Amino acid sequence: MPMRVLVVDDTVVFRRAVSDALAGVPQIEVVGAAGNGRLALSQAAALRPDLITLDIEMPEMNGIQVLEHLAASGSKAGVIMLSARTVRGGQLTMRALELGAFDFITKPDGGSAGENLALLRSQLLPMIRAFERRQEIRSILEKAPAPRLPSPSHGPAGVVSKVERAGKRSGPPLVLIGVSTGGPAALAQLLPSLSPSLAAPVFIVQHMPPLFTEALAQSLRVKSTIGVREASDGETAQNGCVYLAPGGRHMKLSAGPTGAITIRLSDDPPENNCRPAVDYLFRSAALQFPGRSIAAVLTGMGNDGTQGLRLLKRGGCTTIAQDEASCVVFGMPKEAIQAGVVDSVLPLSQIAAAITRLVQEAGS
Repeated sequence: MPMRVLVVDDTVVFRRAVSDALAGVPQIEVVGAAGNGRLALSQAAALRPDLITLDIEMPEMNGIQVLEHLAASGSKAGVIMLSARTVRGGQLTMRALELGAFDFITKPDGGSAGENLALLRSQLLPMIRAFERRQEIRSILEKAPAPRLPSPSHGPAGVVSKVERAGKRSGPPLVLIGVSTGGPAALAQLLPSLSPSLAAPVFIVQHMPPLFTEALAQSLRVKSTIGVREASDGETAQNGCVYLAPGGRHMKLSAGPTGAITIRLSDDPPENNCRPAVDYLFRSAALQFPGRSIAAVLTGMGNDGTQGLRLLKRGGCTTIAQDEASCVVFGMPKEAIQAGVVDSVLPLSQIAAAITRLVQEAGS
């Protein structure tokens, strides 16, 4: 059965562009199009699509209102948001992800019609395939609980164990987190469980374009007692604070004159097609602060983070991967687990407690 897609946008140009981007792709069928939110709800009820591409800002009823109505109606359709690359677009997108949207893309804001079409296709197709895999996994899990992947740790699955380290920890701990698709919702669950008294700074790379990470930091700050902000170049990291890599810039850590952790932002080329990249952050911590990191890879597409975890493990760091059942997309964690660079595989609901426990152990 092909993936049935409903295209919703208030401009004819983008409705046509998205429809053309998906036209002729195997196992994807565009079953309808709508120019406003009210018509979108009517079409969704009549056509019962598997997936909706949904413009955020529309007259009569915007994308946020459409999401709220879909949730209230019990619709099982997945939603990919199309957002403008603006501050308001970022804020609305964070709200859409909180309401259950699968992911988002930014609308092309330049280039020729052909270039924009190619860009839309390159952004949409991996997301749609990831959504298909998530639906398959959920269907399997609903029929019978899937066995937890074995953890490379010495303890039972789901329990963080002390592991053999390559060397002694050379200083106080720091926490590293890499995440992509499904990240905003995962972070909204994890960060409120971290205390401002945490005796370590937390550094996060979330794959996201410029402007959107500041909106994400604002959203997470409201939900959390631990401080959350977008990182600034040259600032000194403090314990009990969360630093989010700005969209479009790499974040790396360096040792200041007194050994303090200094944040540096970079416009170096993308890695794994990402900037910021998880590997870039992890690599800097492995080189500058060997043996001190507690690193976690959460939900997301691709394999960003695996090579960085390998370097961290060589220095004796402790590593965690989110389990399949709690991931929106089991890509980044799966790659890390299969590479043998993960100490413990945990559901999202247990990761904050594990980080807290490991930080406490490191300080004792």
